[in-house]
Amino acid sequence: MTPDSFSDGGRWFDTSAAVKHGLELIAQGADLVDVGGESTRPGATRVDEAEELRRVIPVVRGLASEGVVVSVDTMRARVAEQSLAAGAALVNDVSGGLADPAMIPVVAATGAPFVVMHWRGFLEGGNVQGAYEDVVAEVVDELRARVEAVLAGGIAPDRVVVDPGLGFSKEAEHDLALLAHLDRLRALGHPLLVAASRKRFLGRVLAGPQGAPPPARERDAATAAVSALAAQAGAWAVRVHEVHASADAVRVARAVEAARTNPSARGADGEHGAEGAR
Repeated sequence: MTPDSFSDGGRWFDTSAAVKHGLELIAQGADLVDVGGESTRPGATRVDEAEELRRVIPVVRGLASEGVVVSVDTMRARVAEQSLAAGAALVNDVSGGLADPAMIPVVAATGAPFVVMHWRGFLEGGNVQGAYEDVVAEVVDELRARVEAVLAGGIAPDRVVVDPGLGFSKEAEHDLALLAHLDRLRALGHPLLVAASRKRFLGRVLAGPQGAPPPARERDAATAAVSALAAQAGAWAVRVHEVHASADAVRVARAVEAARTNPSARGADGEHGAEGAR
């Protein structure tokens, strides 16, 4: 619900168009729909609270009334509180509760699940703050500390989801390293959300060393590849713009995993087949 989102800003800015699009995403295989009223892309200027509420609440209410499981993407406690009252089921705060000190008490009081993303501050002015000596170790440590603070604030352990914050204060090599070590993030002991869809690092991968990155909306196949890898690594969810390809990719990853753990699948080669025949 923003005019300036990096990928599809302005396409769903109208309430009725946004609700219709959310229902289309469900029809394509989405399990929940994430609704946000301010862009968090590098360089984005924050909107005020009243404008964020004006954008978000009617869409949350409209989708929830249709039985959609809604996640609200906000860094403001009042927006989270009113969204939950309007029917949202989950709060996705890219600051992990750091941007608004009232966020954790509000979420704790409602019992809603809470996504804790790795965050090193606002990205206004394009400030990336992407200096790491060991990005995986540092992100894991910083996420662990933030989760401990959230738990101390009263949110139940089984209500916490973690997100490595791909693209937030990170360069392409940092994002790729985190994807290569999702097992280290899962070791934190909470469901893992991977939000790679159409992000800048995928454009860099597709462009190669000398090429120009393709536009955001031409990165859906690359996003689906990440979705398959995330599913294989045991992620709880992926956050995507285009559902169909990622839903198919996850189905294939699950089918391969089932074949790996199913003894009756053996026999595809002669050695195992002979053993199975005995």
